[in-house]
Parts: sequence; C-alpha cells; structure tokens
Amino acid sequence: MSNFFKGLFSNDIGIDLGTANTLVFVKDKGVIMSEPSVVAVYNNSKKVLAVGEKAKRMLGRTPGNISALRPMKEGVIADFEITEAMLRYFINKASSHLRKFTPPRVVVAVPSGITEVERRAVKESAIRAGARLVFLLDEPLAAAIGVGLPVWEPTASMIVDIGGGTTEVAIISLADVVYAKSIRVGGDKIDDEIIQYMKRAYNLLIGERMAEEIKMRIGSAFPLREELVMEVRGRDCVAGLPKTLIITSQEIREALDETFNKITDVIKEALENCPPELSGDLVAKGIVLAGGGSLIRNLDLRITDRTLIPCFAAEAPLLAVANGTGAVLNDLGWWMENS
Repeated sequence: MSNFFKGLFSNDIGIDLGTANTLVFVKDKGVIMSEPSVVAVYNNSKKVLAVGEKAKRMLGRTPGNISALRPMKEGVIADFEITEAMLRYFINKASSHLRKFTPPRVVVAVPSGITEVERRAVKESAIRAGARLVFLLDEPLAAAIGVGLPVWEPTASMIVDIGGGTTEVAIISLADVVYAKSIRVGGDKIDDEIIQYMKRAYNLLIGERMAEEIKMRIGSAFPLREELVMEVRGRDCVAGLPKTLIITSQEIREALDETFNKITDVIKEALENCPPELSGDLVAKGIVLAGGGSLIRNLDLRITDRTLIPCFAAEAPLLAVANGTGAVLNDLGWWMENS
C-alpha cells in the first residue's frame, strides 16, 4: 500500500482518561485537547448539556434540574453511561483533525491497579463511543515513555504519576513494568483534605473549586523559604453567613501531612521491592514525577528527604501520559503483539 493510502487510514488517537482532566493526542499532531473530565446533564432525561470546561464552570452552581458530574472516580469509571458520552464528545471533537474514511484506533491510558472488569468497561465505553479498536496502556508506562525515560534499555527507570484520583508508582526496564503499585490518593484526595481541614479548624464550608485554588496557590509538601498566605472565602457553619479569613501555606502543609506520607510510603515500598540489580540504577538516575500532583511545591524535596534518592519533576508533567500514548501510536502493532 502506498504511503498516500496508509496516511488516509491512520486515524489514531491517544487518550489520557484522567479523573480530573482528559487529554487527547492525535497522531502526527500532538496533544490537541485538554479539558476537565466533567459532564453536565439534565437530571430527568440524562441528556448531556455540556462536557469539559463548560461543564466544570457549572460545578456547585447548577439549578435543581441540572447536575455537573465527574464520571471518573479514583481513576476508574463510576458512571458508564456518562463516561461513554464524555468519550464520544472527545472523539468527535478530535475528528476534525482526522481523516473520515474509518473510525479511529484509540490508545487509552488506564491506572495499573484497576481490575479486569474495569479494563473491559473502559474498552467497551470507547468502542461504543466510536472507536474501531481500543488498546489499553498502563498509565505509569505511558508516563515514563512520555517524559522520555529510556524504558527500552536494560536499566531501571522509576516514575511516580500523581493524578487526580490515583498515585501510580512503577519501576520499568526493557519496555515492561518490573514493579508497580497504585494507591487511590491524588489531587481529589488533597482537595477533600483541605475541605475537611477548613471545616474542622475554622467552621468554614468551602467547595471543590476553592479547595483546588488553595492547593495550587499555597499548597506545599516541604517547608518553603517564605511561607505563603491566601484569603479564603466560604460559609460559616455556625452562623450560616459568608465568611472570609486568611490561611498560611504552613497550616495547609500540616493538614496534608498524612496524605503526603501515603505517597512517600508507596514509593519506599516500591524501592524495597526493586530487584538488587536494578536498585543501583535508581540511585544514579533518580525518581521522576509526572501528573498534576507533581506541581505541588517541594514535593520532590519531601520525597528526596524520605528516600535519600534524587527526585525531580518532569518538564511537562501534565502532558506526560498523553505524550506516552502518542509514542505508542507510532508503533501500535508491536505493542499489541507484545502486551
């Protein structure tokens, strides 16, 4: 078949189906879409009103007949019908970048710790959403490929992918996972801990959007040279009236201490289970952080302090998994044969 006709049929898409955000990679074009994994539906008919950024703006602000939902919980599908609608939206939106002759082949990155039933659910949802073939790729392997780690070599690479719903830790060698562990702790858990802390310490009720803003603006995992402050707005639990107060990065860090310990504990567990022949590679090459959670200030310093191994964040941590799915698309036949 000529290169012309091969090009006509190369409708390949990579999807990082995240708990917080979904990214879409189109072969030969790169990441063309990054939107929140949120769907707004009418309660009575379940008809989709909005998906992605438009739906996220409705979180906590919808009237009684509309719900803004996050169909992915802790890295897995919590609502199959809504997830299918969300996938259809992303695949259809990507279609403007595809040739129309055949439905696309789709690589979907999924958490390494999900069950076979959950893996089948992702496949079936993607096929019903319009894919002609679906290949599932473990998220830590996708992230390692996406950040440029030498996964093909007979040396160890360690990746920690901290997403919205899960933290994935994996040691990789020769294009395969030597050891992997997934815990259902991520950005959503951090937001929830902030919400609970504000209620416990100040009798202040805040929503998910405010908790996320606190995490991004003053969240930290290790002491800062200069501690940060932020004005927080919410509703007083006792008086029921709007309330504003000032909080510091130090108190938020202390509130999140247990959550950060869970992340460092699973990293230490992976290091303890690493084959001795590969442990030396990790000391020399260090630990790479990917995913939105890696953007938390000084998380790399906390991990280095707890493990005594150098740790650093990838250059584009939010794009790591999506770029990994794109790299797999370039040699999808090999991956399907050897997985």
